[in-house]
Amino acid sequence: MKGKIGLFAGDGELPVEIARRLSGEGNPPVAFSFREDTASLEECTSEVIKVGWLEIGKIVKDLETRGISSLMLAGLVPKKLIYRADLMDDDLRNIISTLSSRDDHAVLGAVVSFFESRGIRVLPYREIVPEMLAREGIIAGRRPLPEEEDDILYGLRIASFLVPMSFGQTVVIKGRSVVSVEAMEGTDAAIERAGAISRGGVVVKMMRPDQDERFDIPVIGPGTLETMHEADIGCLAVEAGRTIVLGGELFRERAEEWGIAVTGVIPAPSL
Repeated sequence: MKGKIGLFAGDGELPVEIARRLSGEGNPPVAFSFREDTASLEECTSEVIKVGWLEIGKIVKDLETRGISSLMLAGLVPKKLIYRADLMDDDLRNIISTLSSRDDHAVLGAVVSFFESRGIRVLPYREIVPEMLAREGIIAGRRPLPEEEDDILYGLRIASFLVPMSFGQTVVIKGRSVVSVEAMEGTDAAIERAGAISRGGVVVKMMRPDQDERFDIPVIGPGTLETMHEADIGCLAVEAGRTIVLGGELFRERAEEWGIAVTGVIPAPSL
């Protein structure tokens, strides 16, 4: 990618991996981050600018000052911050106040529209990490058991109704029954909650059909497997081609060690 690039770096490993790839191409990004510890970002960026959680106006001004007109958005921003108007700048407060719905799809879409209205082009990052996109079939660990295959199909059907509502991407299924559904608490908390109700089952994670792949691709990694292991849930099904798998060899090692089946699936068009 040519030209200077800004990177809004939320929590997690994805922003660091993207920065490493860009730096490896000879184009280290300028990172904007609210992280407490930015050491990993500093190793692979030209500069790290600390920002408040929700200061999008400051990000635009800093981009303009540096002559940067392209931005990538990656990493976790806690959804509960939607209730912290005191952490928002005036620009974001104004955006939120105009929305009739404040689900993930609406809020993220409005933020991207704000950047673009200021001449900032929001770039996709999937082309930078193509080998990290989940493939169809076995990704790591063992094969799903027959009963797990049944739960995967059931979970895909349930998720196909829930995901378009934009409050979560994950369901946990056991015995063709819904144990937990992800909402604002996030995937790990939904898995923990399922483990407290019933051991075993399947985690199914998929993406809204019209989700903007420039900035909101589902992510799993070694931490996901650790949470599943602690909850005694042994199978994870994710949408092939539309989920990023972090951790590489560590992810595969943990799946093998803990006997977790990780598989990539393609939802049927009728789902």
